[in-house]
Order: sequence, then structure tokens, then C-alpha cells
Amino acid sequence: MNQPISTEQGDINASPLRRAYSDNLDDHTKHWINEDASYFLHQALSTPVMNVLSKTEGPFIYDLNGKAYLDLHGNGVHNAGFSNPDVIKAVIEQLQQSLAFTPRRYTNIPAIQLAKKLVEVTPVGLDRVLFCPGGSEAIEMALMLAKQVTGKWKTISYWDAYHGTGFQASSVGGEEHFSTGNGPMVPGNFHVEFPNYYRNPWGWTDEEAIDKEYLRQIKIILQRNPDMAAIIGEPISATPVVPSKNYWLQVQELCSQYGMLLIFDEIIEGFGRTGKLFASEHFVTPDVLVLGKTLGGGLLPFAGIVTREEYNVLQHRSIGHFTHEKNPLCATAGLATINYLEEHAVVQNAADMGDYLMDQLLALKDRYPLIGNIAGKGLHMGIDLVKNHTTKERACKEAEELMYFCMNEGVAFKLIEGNIITIRPALTITKDHCDMIVTALRKGFESIIR
Repeated sequence: MNQPISTEQGDINASPLRRAYSDNLDDHTKHWINEDASYFLHQALSTPVMNVLSKTEGPFIYDLNGKAYLDLHGNGVHNAGFSNPDVIKAVIEQLQQSLAFTPRRYTNIPAIQLAKKLVEVTPVGLDRVLFCPGGSEAIEMALMLAKQVTGKWKTISYWDAYHGTGFQASSVGGEEHFSTGNGPMVPGNFHVEFPNYYRNPWGWTDEEAIDKEYLRQIKIILQRNPDMAAIIGEPISATPVVPSKNYWLQVQELCSQYGMLLIFDEIIEGFGRTGKLFASEHFVTPDVLVLGKTLGGGLLPFAGIVTREEYNVLQHRSIGHFTHEKNPLCATAGLATINYLEEHAVVQNAADMGDYLMDQLLALKDRYPLIGNIAGKGLHMGIDLVKNHTTKERACKEAEELMYFCMNEGVAFKLIEGNIITIRPALTITKDHCDMIVTALRKGFESIIR
């Protein structure tokens, strides 16, 4: 198959630079990569893989040779650090109680405690919880809730967003990579552009004018399709792009005007990533908050939604009929993770280290013309590399070269949209870790310039 592969969601595994990187791996690692490729279905973003890991601990991942890489991706599960000892201890203790699963129609204390804790720590007004195995399922639940509550079935979401790979999640998602070839998707999904102050199509710089034009896209759809159940989006995109607070206030007003629910997907941005416990705290409180990834503590898959008391009206339906809906082991991991974040002031550390790292990255921007823009909040950052500051042509080749250079320097990150370096380390990192990131990037830029 010679079809072009989308780079919106991440760096692909079929490029010449990936092959060159793989060729330099040792024979033992190559053996296991070949074994992996022999048994798993091949996918553009995952199999064949980049390397084989022997350990993940704290902010680091380790290959089979014991080389450590400061991981700036982590699939979003490592806010409290990989293999967090407090979370592991809690899970082991739960296993020793012989309560690792609860059949349907029963409950257990860990699940209740986690639900209660989420109601306590999420924004005021979010009082009801439902759990599920993963983020895609949580998106499904949020959308079904909105449709059931409103009696409507259409939605508005954002181009280039990823909300999961289920049919409804892929339908509201805005990436062609996850829908093409699947036949008809779930109907009634309308898409608009996410507000972008650096890469808007008009070349504008005035934030208020940009917001107004992006909001106009939503208003045009609503004028012709007033029967909308929900608007769903990430409060801060995965790229990341950070909208203004005014933008989300205006969206929330439109939701109120048209009787829609506002759904925030914080599967990546939640649990301290942006320097607040939840990214929505920078903006507005949604009607439904979708959580995942770090909710499982980096040990177990777990996700869920938190919503308003007034939407607890589906006693005649089941929107989250999952086998592991109230899994006590997953709930234990989630509760231990939240407790760790609170007890060790991890969210404040994310804010502080984010400020420290951003200052150093901005200094790099002043020095290296390849950097067109740096955006983000807390430890959720993106570096947009460009060939030309006027045209903003994406420097995809240079970004990939930089990625593999930094891998050799012991810093691992992911590319989004071909040219954007995403920086999402464990929220437990120190200034030394930040310096390590900046040093690797600076060496990489110098290498590319030569």
C-alpha cells in the first residue's frame, strides 16, 4: 500500500530516518522488534516499534541495554511518574485482599472512594461519576449522555482532534487517519476549526478578532442545525494550542442558548498536566468532564466521566455497561494517584517547572530561527518548527532529525502534525530534568544548522 500516512497524531514508523535509527540498534533489540512485528498487526503509528523497553520508572524509560531516556510523551499516563511506588503499594495491598474484580450489580469500597474523591477535586457542580476501561469508551459515554439528556443527536467538534478509535469517538474526532476506509461513520457530526492564534488561516494576530471568526463557524452551523446535543473538545488541544478564556466563555453561552452540553475531553490534559488539577479550571466548567490515562496511575487502563447532578436521569438506560465499570483494582490505582498528586504538591510542581522550562525554551526561540512558536501551559508544551517565519512552512524533516538526535542524547519526545515537538514529561520532574531537555534540544539545533 502506497497511500500517504497522516502525521497529525504522531511520527510515523515508515520514514527513512526511522529505518536509519532502527538499523543502528543492537542485534538483541532488533530480534525482539522483529518478534513484535511477527505477531502484532502492523499500524502506522505503533508497529513495527521504535525500541524495546526493559523498565519505566519515574520520568524515565529504559531500553534493553539499560540506557535511560527522559520521556516527554508517556501516552499521558505518567503524571505521577512511571511505576509510582505509592500507587504500586496500594495496588499490591488491594490484590492481597482478594478483591481485584467486582461482578456487575455489586459495588466495592475502592470504586466508591474514587468516585467520591473525583467529586471533591473536580470543579464545583460536577457531582456524578461513571467509570469505564479506556478513554475511547469514556467519550462514548459522554456523547450518549448528552444525546439522551437533550433528546438531540447532532454534535459539533474540532478538526484535527483525536478522541479515540471507537466509531462514535472517531466520528467526532477530526482526523482522517482514523475514519477513512471504515465506511459510513456515526451521522450528525459537524466539525469546526480549533482557535489557533499562530496558525489561523487569515494571518491575523488580534486575539479577539480571531476568536470572533472561529466562533462564527459554530454559529453558522447552529443557525442551520439548532438540534445539537453537544459541543465536544479539549480545553487545550493536544498539540497544544491554548484558546483564550473568552473563546470558551462564548462557546459555553452558545451551549446554554441552544440547549447543548459542553463536553471537555481532558484525557490528556487532566490531573495536573497544565499546572492546574484540571485544564478546565483555566477556562469554564463543562457539563461533562472526560478523564482517563493518568486515572489508572500508569499501571492499569481506566477512564470515566464526571457530570452534573441534573443529568442523573437515565435510570431507564445504560450508557456505561462495561465489565470493569467498578473495577476495585483500577479504582485503587486511581485513588492512590490522586492522593500522591495532592500529598506531594505535584500540580504546583507542574506549574513551576512549566514556567522554568518555558523561559529556557523561549531563549532557544530567540537563538534558533527554526522555532516559529512555542505554546502551552504547565508541562503541556509544543514547539512549532518552521522553515520560514513569514510563510510558517512546517519544518517536518528538521523536526524528525531533531527527534532522533535527542533520542541519542537520552531525551524522547513525540512529533505531532509532522513538525511540532510535544513536551509532556512526568509532572514530578526537576530543574535538572528541564535543563537536560534544553541541552539536548540546543545540541540538536546546532547539529541541524551545521
